[in-house]
Amino acid sequence: MRIAVWHNLPSGGGKRALNDHLRGLTERGHTVEIWSPPHPDPSFLPFEAFGRCHTVPLDLGIPASTRWSHWRQSFTGADRLAKAHADHAKRVAEEIGNRFDLVFANTDLHFHAPFLGRFAHVPSVLYLQETNRPLYQALPELPWLAPKSKLGLKERLVDAATIRRTRRMGREEVENARAFKQILVNSAFSRECLLAAYGVESQVCYLGVDTDRFKCLDLPRERWVVGTGAFVPAKRIAFVIEALATLSASVRPPLRWIGNMANPEHLQDLVQLAEQGGVQFEPRVGVTDAELVETLSRAALMVYAPRLEPFGYAPIEANACGTPVVAVAEGGVRETVVDQVNGRLAPSDPERFGAAVAELLNDDPMRRAMGEEGQRMARSLWSLEASIDRLEAHLLKTANL
Repeated sequence: MRIAVWHNLPSGGGKRALNDHLRGLTERGHTVEIWSPPHPDPSFLPFEAFGRCHTVPLDLGIPASTRWSHWRQSFTGADRLAKAHADHAKRVAEEIGNRFDLVFANTDLHFHAPFLGRFAHVPSVLYLQETNRPLYQALPELPWLAPKSKLGLKERLVDAATIRRTRRMGREEVENARAFKQILVNSAFSRECLLAAYGVESQVCYLGVDTDRFKCLDLPRERWVVGTGAFVPAKRIAFVIEALATLSASVRPPLRWIGNMANPEHLQDLVQLAEQGGVQFEPRVGVTDAELVETLSRAALMVYAPRLEPFGYAPIEANACGTPVVAVAEGGVRETVVDQVNGRLAPSDPERFGAAVAELLNDDPMRRAMGEEGQRMARSLWSLEASIDRLEAHLLKTANL
């Protein structure tokens, strides 16, 4: 196949998934070219090794300021953003033309479901990592809820602007999703979220992990726990710290956390929270894959508690390194962590989550058995080769080849 790929992904798991997809498809003889808008971190997993890369402008400029520019921006921001993305998508579609068997689009940073499906001249497939969750999930509150108290004029204008922007972005996202011939998602949980948010059907196409890169190094296990994920509230690092703080000091393990990026204010809050709870907390930002694999191979176990995570690479990466996982039983993680098999699923309650961590820490045979089973599952169920098999079959079917 000749595949035109589009993405607007920041550094993180979504771009890592696309990197693995591109490598797998090109190794099987498919030809790809990649389109994207400019990115602030082009050094994170660059795609030039897989095919020609095209950078197409995405003009998000703000008009010259006037006395009312703030209010005009609030009310027209979504309109301007939508037009900029539509103009970008039209130009990409024109450059792609009819030279490819299909368009393979990925999640958009702003609208999540991108505009490209509306303008593509060949069959289009969207791999949607997640919906625009702040519009559809209370994280921590839905943006279109009525205010709790009476508002003044300025607050009413801001509230009206927020509702208008939310409605416009939601409408555009739904229309974008419906324009694709096929939508693929990363879990059964994501499929249900997509159906609830958009009223659109999709197919589960599970991701995989590179088990040549993520593998157990047979290093001595040390009595600390590891977590991975950006230092942002949605990853709920604070919950993990609170859970560990419920344990007595004599059994409480240190927490090492690795993130690809950090909100500085949130990271400082986490450091203070750990100090208050007596939790030894070691945050690390931007480590290499080699450092990550070594850390996973030394840790006693992984802790994982993001809010409604659609899929999550972290538990499978940990399992591939022989490390069992204690995870909150919600979102897509329930499809990768099997309780009492390759880890523990715990309620979203600090004391019960902490108790699950302590139980596994204090049972060396159980922890080893879960780590070994996690390795087996990572290789047999979640291998990169199996994930490319799934993706390739969907793409061939959509392209009618």
